[in-house]
Amino acid sequence: MANTKSALKRSKIAERNRLRNKAYKSAVKTLMKKYLTAVEKYAANPDPELKQEVLDHMSVAYSKIDKAVKRGILHPNNGARKKSRLAQRLKAHTQPAAATSE
Repeated sequence: MANTKSALKRSKIAERNRLRNKAYKSAVKTLMKKYLTAVEKYAANPDPELKQEVLDHMSVAYSKIDKAVKRGILHPNNGARKKSRLAQRLKAHTQPAAATSE
């Protein structure tokens, strides 16, 4: 328990920030899952309408990740890694499998 009034106040602020950060991180994870689900659906049925849905989900996820980085909730490298992995997943599902070379 905090011994001083200022330490008590800091602990209250830290708890409030922790809950806010937790909610933001959870939202980022949810948007990433929605995007990955859309990519899987598009991979099963490559339809232009589904591709637009995938791109919309990607845009929203990228935006949320960038905002989390800007607010200090995610480390910049963590945000870059998340965005890179999202792009890799789309690329893996949309490009035809490369033929093995001799």
